[in-house]
Amino acid sequence: MNDSFILRDRKWRETNERVTLSSYAMLSEESKGRFEKEDQDPFRTVFERDRDRIIHSKTFRRLKHKTQVFINPDGDHFITRMTHTLNVTQIGRSIAKTLGLNPDLTEAICLGHDVGHSPFGHTGEEVLNDMLDGGWSHSENSVKMLSIIEPLNLTKETINGIEKHPWKYEEPPFTNEGLICRYADRIAYLSHDVEDAIRAGVLNESEIPKSITSELGSPGKTWINSLISGIFKASSEGNLRMDDEILNIMNNLREFMFEKVYLRDETKKERAEAKKVVEKLVSNFTNNPNLLPEQYRTAQSELENAVDYVAGMTDRFALKEFSKL
Repeated sequence: MNDSFILRDRKWRETNERVTLSSYAMLSEESKGRFEKEDQDPFRTVFERDRDRIIHSKTFRRLKHKTQVFINPDGDHFITRMTHTLNVTQIGRSIAKTLGLNPDLTEAICLGHDVGHSPFGHTGEEVLNDMLDGGWSHSENSVKMLSIIEPLNLTKETINGIEKHPWKYEEPPFTNEGLICRYADRIAYLSHDVEDAIRAGVLNESEIPKSITSELGSPGKTWINSLISGIFKASSEGNLRMDDEILNIMNNLREFMFEKVYLRDETKKERAEAKKVVEKLVSNFTNNPNLLPEQYRTAQSELENAVDYVAGMTDRFALKEFSKL
């Protein structure tokens, strides 16, 4: 018996994808390639390399100190942008594996989908959107962070999935793996944000409409299972979608969360303070472009360069820079 290892190199992995994945999956060997041509890795597929590059990037590392919902929460177990991203990735990979789609591409997209988020969550995003004439998108900024600010030369499939993951884009990602991220993102944040809100005393479980809990059960992993099952129930013949009834429940849950948690009156003061921090920082770096790090001094306008820099900040670094002013 030969007890030596058999190396599963890139060629072996690509062959394995052809044998094991669905005909609707994006195969690594059929990738549209990278924006700058480079040699293949002898062991990893192109999508595995994308995943690894994102995980080891500084952009990804900063997610651990970025707000998901609660700004500077008291307690160790509140979701941050990093833990949200890991939840999305786990959900996305589970969906991909069950449907026979490419789990490595799904993982790369999910890991990179939120790296462009601003400090202070959606409040920071709203401020930056108001400051730029053409608006500001966290997903488009994610692409900029991974392609220009910290250029990783990711594949076109990964970049497209990251850019088009928000539901606001009528044109969906061109891969099913990118579409998985759309669903996984919403499933993850609605599930864990409810738990955070209950943990913070902002919400009582009894306040959640019975039309939601009667179908999804109590907040937690049962919600995730129920929502994912809605995808398995409705997806067929390469058309990835969610069961209409479950999708309607998910949309009702989202409306409920915006009213009771995300935009509740009690957060107005906190959101106003966060808004002031972001506005002041952007104004300062616009008027003093010499203070920007070298990679942020591009051919764009000084305002756009300032926005790029502030958008990449963690919450605590933004507060630290603000205190200097």
